[in-house]
Amino acid sequence: MVKVFLVEDEIVMREGIKNNISWEREGFEFAGEASDGELAYPMIQRTRPDILITDIRMPFMDGLELSRLVKQELPDIKIIILSGYDEFRYAQEGINIGIADYLLKPITGAKLLETVKKVGEQVLKEREQQSYLETFGKEQQENIQLARQKYFRKLVSGQFPVSALLKEGSRIGIEMAARHYNIMLFKVSTGDDQEGYCEAVNTVTDEIKRMTEELPRIVMVELSTEGWAFLMVETIGTSVADIAQELLGKLMDILKNYPEIEYFGGVGKTVSRLSELNKCCDEANRAFAYRYIRRKNQIVYSENEEASHNQEIEPELSVLNMNRVDHKIIESFLKSGLKGEIGHFIEEYIENIGENNAASLLFRQYITMDLYMTTVSVLEQLGYSAADLVERCGDFQNMTGVFETLPQMKQYIRKVFEAAIDLREKAASQKYSSLLEEARTYIQENFQNGDISLNLVAASVNLSPNHFSTVFSQEMGRTFVEYLTEVRMKRARELLRSSNCKTAEVAYAVGYKDPHYFSYLFKKTQNCTPREFRIQE
Repeated sequence: MVKVFLVEDEIVMREGIKNNISWEREGFEFAGEASDGELAYPMIQRTRPDILITDIRMPFMDGLELSRLVKQELPDIKIIILSGYDEFRYAQEGINIGIADYLLKPITGAKLLETVKKVGEQVLKEREQQSYLETFGKEQQENIQLARQKYFRKLVSGQFPVSALLKEGSRIGIEMAARHYNIMLFKVSTGDDQEGYCEAVNTVTDEIKRMTEELPRIVMVELSTEGWAFLMVETIGTSVADIAQELLGKLMDILKNYPEIEYFGGVGKTVSRLSELNKCCDEANRAFAYRYIRRKNQIVYSENEEASHNQEIEPELSVLNMNRVDHKIIESFLKSGLKGEIGHFIEEYIENIGENNAASLLFRQYITMDLYMTTVSVLEQLGYSAADLVERCGDFQNMTGVFETLPQMKQYIRKVFEAAIDLREKAASQKYSSLLEEARTYIQENFQNGDISLNLVAASVNLSPNHFSTVFSQEMGRTFVEYLTEVRMKRARELLRSSNCKTAEVAYAVGYKDPHYFSYLFKKTQNCTPREFRIQE
């Protein structure tokens, strides 16, 4: 309902306007009244009406001054000015302020209602347009994120010409021309299963999205269960290091309000060429892989870790602390780690438990056996057996060469982990097939609901929205929004063929609150309007 507020110092006229028009029956809400602008302004701020009717000449604060203040606070409000014949020049000034209409006194209730209705239609039309834009923006957001994911992977692959990367970046709204770049990988969690739906994590995610949108030269790319990549592009007068510090400060400002949320970040080394972003990302990945080894809630810089690696340490078997051999670290990596992280993880895990002891054959035998048996345990939880691992990697007990040198040991462990992750992905694919079937069923049963969203469907199958979006796109070959649109358009075609429903009624029946947006999407996807479709032979 459109809200109307009245400001008029003549009490007889104010009461007449207020009481002689059946506002509610005519589709309006009478939100309030005041005798002058000074009294009206705070009331208008509180009630936030759609239409303001105000006299020009009033004591304390006249209608023009009030209109200026209101337009600054509520630029979308429509203002109707009431003026006498000798006040026409004031009405002209009101036009410059941006009033919707002005009426000359004396005025009848019928004439005022006619004008208010005309302005009210404009309010409703603008609301409809705004709703259309918001809906369209939400539906495009998923496609934008997928485009950014693909672009980021190209940037860090090292396989594409710089000119092509710059051109594609401009096309999707990312300006990449700069003197320096860096990447931070970042992840938040509750310490539980990262695939599960968690309202707190989703809230934090939304806040971080909004925050990064306000930071120039920072591009946030969602990487599903991997977390986020923050691509930092240097601006004139602001170094990458300064940009990183500002980003971290704002991240901490958000996370301090969610003590139950854990975080971890890995920062690469600043590079001066776009073609070197693959090296930068590899360094960020190396630092980020420490999340399996280190305590939570910290940011690791690859440069700092490189300095610590270069320190000379004399081998000393007595410092080997077997308490650091933590099976949970291995299990965590095998359940959620990526193939690209295996090399970094192995290096950091062995360093953590005492790489300087690697000269000992006994050390190498023990570590290999422990990692192997832990891997078998994880695979058994997924429904596999030790035989599945032996088939792919061989049995280390029959392979004496596995322990000969540290590089040989690392190579064998890498092979074991790669096999385990392949088997994990195979099991996940089977699980996702079942989850996606549940998701499709949920969509089929609820697509008529105009409020259905990726978040709701993800929650129905207990996946985080980011993870669900990625899995859905990979397995279905199209985005969630594209699939939902297909389901709705199929039902729309059926209704247009088999019923006499009006286009607006069809729109509501398939989940669209805005008939104009429905018609736009129908023509875009079906290559004809709903009316043209209905009369086709």
